[in-house]
Amino acid sequence: MTCTAADILIDSLEDWGVEVVFGLPGDGINGIMDALRQRQDKVRFIQVRHEESAAFMACGYAKFTGKLGVCLATSGPGGIHLLNGLYDAKLDGQPVLAITGHHYHDLIDTHSQQDVNLDRLLADVAIYNTRVMGPAHAENVVNLACRTALGYRGVAHINFPVDLQDQVVGERSKRNVANHTSDVLAHRARLPAEDDIVRAAEVLNAGKKIAILCGQGALKCYRRAGRGCRKIRRTDHQGVAR
Repeated sequence: MTCTAADILIDSLEDWGVEVVFGLPGDGINGIMDALRQRQDKVRFIQVRHEESAAFMACGYAKFTGKLGVCLATSGPGGIHLLNGLYDAKLDGQPVLAITGHHYHDLIDTHSQQDVNLDRLLADVAIYNTRVMGPAHAENVVNLACRTALGYRGVAHINFPVDLQDQVVGERSKRNVANHTSDVLAHRARLPAEDDIVRAAEVLNAGKKIAILCGQGALKCYRRAGRGCRKIRRTDHQGVAR
């Protein structure tokens, strides 16, 4: 079975845990839509009535699940319509990946129909922004786009010329080493100084009614303590209570 660049795109998204894509079909993303059709049991496509809705839905999905939100739009006006929702994601610090189509690669910048350079248009809203240059390029940029959106909590954008979507994956350039990019998100291991931890514990333990405002990264680190406040214990550098 042949594997196209669009297949690589959707398979890579699946590797990153993407389960749903919001978008509106168009002839600039036919290859991507076919790849989604063949994987509809793994990645659900939710069709909207306007691309702006797709971007807002991807942002809302990211806000309420903590996962990567993904929206899909065709070339030209379709991609332009994503902007409002993508700026919502940028200003609210939400991980969203926008995928847009483009004209045939050999007709770009020739004033053809819907010949809009969306990678330039989305340069301000996206912290990672690129155009796919060929089938062997797809996996690398998808991994980087997903990692950047999740790691920096912002918008990533991939622009995909329509004819390249259907091209079969073949040889790589000599410097494009297979699996050069990873589909694993590394976890940071920053630890505060022990004196700071002890001082913070003393302040909290001295209080009677404790309220803690913590960042997104602490969502999975708390332990429920019923109705009371569990006394904070000192821990060593490996997180072992002592």
